[in-house]
Amino acid sequence: MKVLLDTCVLAEIRLPEGDPLVKSAVREIPADDLYLSVLSVGEIAKGIALLAVGRKKKALSSWLVALETQFGDRILGVDVETARIWGELTARSQKTGVVIPASDGLLAATALRHGLHVMTRNTRHFEASGALLINPWPGA
Repeated sequence: MKVLLDTCVLAEIRLPEGDPLVKSAVREIPADDLYLSVLSVGEIAKGIALLAVGRKKKALSSWLVALETQFGDRILGVDVETARIWGELTARSQKTGVVIPASDGLLAATALRHGLHVMTRNTRHFEASGALLINPWPGA
């Protein structure tokens, strides 16, 4: 099973006090089957840019560089086919009165395009997309 990790999962596994079930769920998947989206890279970069200069900003910047190195060619972009899938799934969901946030819709489209599951806590944002979901949080 190949899995696209949502930003919330990345944030959770980075924390020393992060949920052990989430960390375990990620560890159980072979590293070569884990993927990131450029959208997650952007969300993390935005969060770092909003921080004041200090230890936390430096630590998160180093972590982001390490993620980019670790995932390398398993960081997926938004290509034309992904954009088309996103357009179709957001139109379909809007017709039923469901609004999928753009970043989550693009993440779902990326997963659909590449045959990946999405690991996230925010399943509500993805349910209308048709993407296969994994929620490793307790009580999910």
